[in-house]
Amino acid sequence: MGRLMAIKILLAWVLLLGFLPAFAQKKYSITVKDAVSMALNNTIELKNLRLDKAKQKAQNREITGLSLPQVNGSAQAAHYLTLPFVLFPSQGQTDIYNVLSKEGVKDGNGNAIQPKREFFVQEFSFVQPWSINTGITVNQLLFQPEVFTGLLARKTLMDFADKNIRVAEDKTKEQVQKAYYQVLIAKQQKEVLDKTIQRIEKLYADQQELYKNGFIEKLDIDKTTVSLNNVRSTQTQLSNLIDLGYAALKFATGVMQEDTLILTDMLNNELIKKDILEEEIDFNNRSEMQLLQTAEKLGKIDLKRYQLGYIPTLAFFYQFQQQGQLNKNFTPFTGKDWFWFNSNLIGLSLNVPIFDGLQKKYKIEQAKIALEKTRNSKEQFRRGADLEHHSARINLKNALLNMDMQQKNLQLAEQVYQTTKKKYEQGIGSTFEVLQSDTEWQRAQGSYFEALYNAVIAKINFQKAIGKLDYY
Repeated sequence: MGRLMAIKILLAWVLLLGFLPAFAQKKYSITVKDAVSMALNNTIELKNLRLDKAKQKAQNREITGLSLPQVNGSAQAAHYLTLPFVLFPSQGQTDIYNVLSKEGVKDGNGNAIQPKREFFVQEFSFVQPWSINTGITVNQLLFQPEVFTGLLARKTLMDFADKNIRVAEDKTKEQVQKAYYQVLIAKQQKEVLDKTIQRIEKLYADQQELYKNGFIEKLDIDKTTVSLNNVRSTQTQLSNLIDLGYAALKFATGVMQEDTLILTDMLNNELIKKDILEEEIDFNNRSEMQLLQTAEKLGKIDLKRYQLGYIPTLAFFYQFQQQGQLNKNFTPFTGKDWFWFNSNLIGLSLNVPIFDGLQKKYKIEQAKIALEKTRNSKEQFRRGADLEHHSARINLKNALLNMDMQQKNLQLAEQVYQTTKKKYEQGIGSTFEVLQSDTEWQRAQGSYFEALYNAVIAKINFQKAIGKLDYY
């Protein structure tokens, strides 16, 4: 009985683990604005760029720290196992000659004996066996080209990081909007295609009854079957494309593939035409131009950094040091073992560059070349953006005209089908005419949805060209 219970518990755990992925799935009902917001929060590229900005902020603080006082402490304890000695030359008098001279003893010639001097070397040490040194040093940089230009570049570097993020955000907005509307339009097209299949299936069912009663030939049914199979094949292909579109949109918005996205926006001609303005391009509104402008500022600062390299570096310093020495041999005379001494030092340090092998000269040349390349990139972008704006405006006009025309063709094709169907139901039309008009209606539907998507893409491209890539 106990074994059976254990097996039941194990099976329950297996079933529970099998359902866990399903429980972990999430469902999102999103507008295009929601999709863009999700992508801006979840895109790895943007996350890394925001980390780069945080890193740049930390680097700016590091540069600021170089301009603040630098305080260093030091301590050292040492013990001489063998004291170092210094040799001093010395002269002394021989003791026996000193005694003879004092007693007035004379030599064989009757002369008084003089004291005799002798030269020798004496060892002496100026250090004590134990010593302790502690100190503190304060350095304040007054001027250094690298630090000075680094301080000037702090705000520009943060602007550069912000502009990098904005360029990536605009790219993300464009990609997500196109992916969203691609799926949305494909879904609308599939809904129409599903109705087409229902319509042809009803026609097929009606023909089956007519054929049983001898009113039509089997050839008519075969033609309808071929048309129905073609539409079903198109439906399958479109469903697969929608699945791929959802997968791409999930990746772009940063959600898992097992999650579910429900698109809540609708799209028609009027929405696409909404808020379309004939605006002239302002290059400064483009995030790419703003990034290049910031890069130009950084190039100027970099050039200035090398030009200032010829200016001397000036720093202020202060040093305090305390030294202690231990010698127990002095204790009987001084009453203490340790002897402490303080020293203070203050000054200015000036470093004057004289000749560096012309390194600064060629660094300045390189900085000038890099700055000129950035300016060329600005001009190149200006020309490209002008062309992009001109093309986007023309493409948008053409796309809107084609969309309206395809909508009229769609309405006309539907009218033709309805008229042909009525004639067929009244017995004055053929199956071929019904199927042909239905096929033309399907083509008109496909052409309309294609024109609708092209108009959406054209509008997004136009908004990007004028630097106002918003959602609608």
